[in-house]
Amino acid sequence: MPSISKKGTQMPASPIRKLVPYAEAAKKRGTHVIHLNIGQPDIKTPKVALDAVRNHTIEVLEYSMTQGSEEYRQKIAAYYAKRDIFVDAEDIIVTTGGSEALSFTMGSIMDNDDEIIIPEPFYANYNGFATAAGVKVQPIASSIENNFALPPISKFEELITPKTKAILICNPGNPTGYLYSKEEIEQLADLVKKHNLFLVADEVYREFTYDGREHYSILQVDGLEQHAIVVDSVSKRYSMCGARIGCLISKNTEVIATAMKFAQARLSPPTFAQIASEAALETPQEYFDDVIEEYVSRRNLLITELNKLEGVKVATPQGAFYCVAELPIEDADHFAQWLLESYELNGNTVMVAPAAGFYATPGLGKNQIRIAYVLEKEQLVKAVQILGKALTEYNA
Repeated sequence: MPSISKKGTQMPASPIRKLVPYAEAAKKRGTHVIHLNIGQPDIKTPKVALDAVRNHTIEVLEYSMTQGSEEYRQKIAAYYAKRDIFVDAEDIIVTTGGSEALSFTMGSIMDNDDEIIIPEPFYANYNGFATAAGVKVQPIASSIENNFALPPISKFEELITPKTKAILICNPGNPTGYLYSKEEIEQLADLVKKHNLFLVADEVYREFTYDGREHYSILQVDGLEQHAIVVDSVSKRYSMCGARIGCLISKNTEVIATAMKFAQARLSPPTFAQIASEAALETPQEYFDDVIEEYVSRRNLLITELNKLEGVKVATPQGAFYCVAELPIEDADHFAQWLLESYELNGNTVMVAPAAGFYATPGLGKNQIRIAYVLEKEQLVKAVQILGKALTEYNA
């Protein structure tokens, strides 16, 4: 029998999706599963985006430009300009989701066995993108004790080797919800300039910041133009996960030219999704104000309820719509599977994402889970109640 590749063997399974078969089996048994595991917002997609697709006049569904339509890229640039971030349409490549932008970035700036430093816990698919690109992740641990703040710069410097090509952050963070301050971003900027590295920022949750805090982009740092690469997406901003439209942004013309070759290999981003995404840029600020108010309310409720559970420790998110909770158990993977296979309360159970898959360091996050607070508050309260009673029975 022919063998599969080493790369395929090493490709990690998604900690967010790997429990899906157990959830589906629970549903077939008649158990209602409350999904806390995945960041699929229940907020309605802006009507203007859906109407743009409904009312299109396209008669031939042609390829779009490899880099995305010029009109759409100009409107993306205008979106950034309103936030005092000044880029041109030529600095932007439209991608099939933020995922493709990250893959293009790794392919463009790193070779096999090169290294990228990432604060952990981090978005689990970074491990997958790195494996696919033949890149080695050098993790640097942040702690729930200080809300997953940026680790000391000295710790980053200790990890830098001749193989190091970039530092990657997610701001605000998935899975932690941590929002990096301007000072933290500037510390990273000084570091990458000192060592001639790239600074890659996944900023797909930039609109979701709380408690009066503001997002500070790496594109706003003076003198970082040749080092900064931003990944963005419409998925969470406009509740358009299924559109699969993102973008890669950099003032470094060599990065853009190289990423374009990867983009050409996949031909073009999807046309209808670009139409919807372009229209979504017309979404009024009131939409975001309402969404943020709702997420703050959900966050506050969730944190309050989790803090009522004995032995549970939780970090307070400052952005995005996730939190990491530490449970009084040894193995969150086993617990999450047990919830779906062996536990229910009045016909209900919960599905969570074990946090170990958001770390690259073996053994870290074993007793942590990620919770996405993308459900209505009534469901969040019910889910935490189930979680608390499940922990009591599991530890009995």
